[in-house]
Amino acid sequence: MKLFFKQHRMYESDHTKFIKSLKDQNPSMEEGQRQGRSLLWDKAPLSLEERARQQQSAIKQQAYVYQTKV
Repeated sequence: MKLFFKQHRMYESDHTKFIKSLKDQNPSMEEGQRQGRSLLWDKAPLSLEERARQQQSAIKQQAYVYQTKV
């Protein structure tokens, strides 16, 4: 079993090689990814008052949004 792991330990897929070469060509790419992530996902936590205000101002949505009311 150890022989199998020794043989494939240094294997890199074509995808991995492509990503590594892309990062070598564009060293600032990772920093750009971090900045993009922080814009979309890393948000400051809401205060309890702000969260309550958002919940109260939310508009109730019908169960099936694509059905027209006749």
